[in-house]
Amino acid sequence: MLICIDDIKDQGLSIEFEEKPEEFPILEDITHTAECVFHLPLKFKVRAIRIKEMVKIEGRLETKIRLTCSRCLEPFESPLVTNFVLTYAQELPETAKMSGGGGIELSAEEAGLIIFAGREIDLKEALQEQVVMSIPMRPLCAETCKGLCSRCGANLNDGDCGCRQSSFNIKFAALKDLKLNQKE
Repeated sequence: MLICIDDIKDQGLSIEFEEKPEEFPILEDITHTAECVFHLPLKFKVRAIRIKEMVKIEGRLETKIRLTCSRCLEPFESPLVTNFVLTYAQELPETAKMSGGGGIELSAEEAGLIIFAGREIDLKEALQEQVVMSIPMRPLCAETCKGLCSRCGANLNDGDCGCRQSSFNIKFAALKDLKLNQKE
């Protein structure tokens, strides 16, 4: 996952490659905890473009994952596709440094840059971050997922469970019998 700066010509450099999720430490942890299971290798398409002393990486990630629905707790498979743009620089450009009375200097992260040294860029850490950010925090098997019955735990997507549904919001059930003393 290395890009040599000298290989990036005027028209840019386009490469496609696949990586196993196990090659990325955080993705391996996610797989072992069964939060997300990768069914296919991670397919990356990246294009590197030199802009003066910076390198802009435009990319696309595609794979297939298995998640657990956050409403009904059923496992489901889903494609994972995301586009991303990364900007690498060997040092902060002058525009990111503000001179004058305050002498304020932005960090590379605040400027939206990833700092690298030498003549090669290692994409591994940034690509891992893009994969993690593209995994949904609250995955749903379908937007219309009805979830589980709050009384018996039955999957409401399979049909009505027969429990009597109260119109009272269960979140406030503890306050149902609360009586307040009112003073005049």
